[in-house]
Amino acid sequence: MGTHLILVGLLSICSLSFGQDCNQQLLENVDFPGNDITSLFSPDVEHCRQLCTQHSSCDFFTFVRADWNKDDRNFFCLIKASPNGQPTVQAPLQGVTSGFSLKPCSQDLEPCLSKVYQNVDFFGADYRALFTADYEECQRACTQDPACQFFTFINEAFKTVDIRNKCHLKFSWPVPRTPKVVKKTGVTSGFSQIPRISQQSTVCQGKLFPNTDIPGNDIENIPAASPEHCQALCSAHSVCTYFSFASNDLKCYMKNNNNNIVTQAKEGVTSGLPARFCQLDNTWLQVVYENVAFPTSVIRSEPMDEADTCQRTCTQDAFCQFYTYTNDNFNDPKFPRRTCFLKRTITMPAPPKVAKLANVVSGFQLRNCNSKTTV
Repeated sequence: MGTHLILVGLLSICSLSFGQDCNQQLLENVDFPGNDITSLFSPDVEHCRQLCTQHSSCDFFTFVRADWNKDDRNFFCLIKASPNGQPTVQAPLQGVTSGFSLKPCSQDLEPCLSKVYQNVDFFGADYRALFTADYEECQRACTQDPACQFFTFINEAFKTVDIRNKCHLKFSWPVPRTPKVVKKTGVTSGFSQIPRISQQSTVCQGKLFPNTDIPGNDIENIPAASPEHCQALCSAHSVCTYFSFASNDLKCYMKNNNNNIVTQAKEGVTSGLPARFCQLDNTWLQVVYENVAFPTSVIRSEPMDEADTCQRTCTQDAFCQFYTYTNDNFNDPKFPRRTCFLKRTITMPAPPKVAKLANVVSGFQLRNCNSKTTV
């Protein structure tokens, strides 16, 4: 499925969804069967549509609603794509709602998700818990914690008495991640010049330890292009206390240990500390990475003469987060040379699982709503 997605994205030039008309219609009790590329979880159809919009390859979707009763796939958001950007078939089916990506529309890439969901659990992704008087206070706690993206609150009628009024704060990635980073001759990669890592006003320099490893305490390892990129990712993570970046495999090893930090010398590894209360110096965004490819997550591509033009094009496109440019030394017959591939990943709050559960309330942080208040 992954290989198919990459080929569809690259060989079709990934511009089809941009060529479609803006279609905001939601089709209740209509299925778009087939053409699935992945499935995610959503609490409602509007959230599912936003996921489809932010997914690099999604053209249309089918959402399996809470009232679906044929199996246990409630809250599935089925992400779909086709060569012409349109569903092959539309079929009547009770309990689902289908619709289209809003990529061709004027869209909000940081949507305000103000709705709360009674008797719905956002399962997993917990990083902190506290007791609050009600779900409104839980939502305020989530909104005021920069790491929190969504929450689940256990109310006073929950069957387990000793966890009533418990507020679970939860994390999903609010910043762009490159799903793959590989070394490859004849390419140049980089990032949009618009910072998306922090909203802090104070700028600071990060602390890095060259040729130093911090062994153990790993919580997650993800691809990264540089130690500075790894540091930005650690700074955005809810529980990352420090990190190590391995240059040989371009991996960022995020770690959690609030008690101590033990280092050892290791060539080719750079370790460091996150920035929690300041905006990292974003000069790392200006770096271009020669012979490094970001192979997936293509939204569209254009022929271009220079990598610098590719970077400017990505920066000018609000939808683009990072890019890869193939130059004259590129030698892969499946993909064209002198081509700019613009890319993005999902950064909106996205629970890893959504399920029915009596006497709980779930919802999202309201920072995106507050930022849209006008005077």
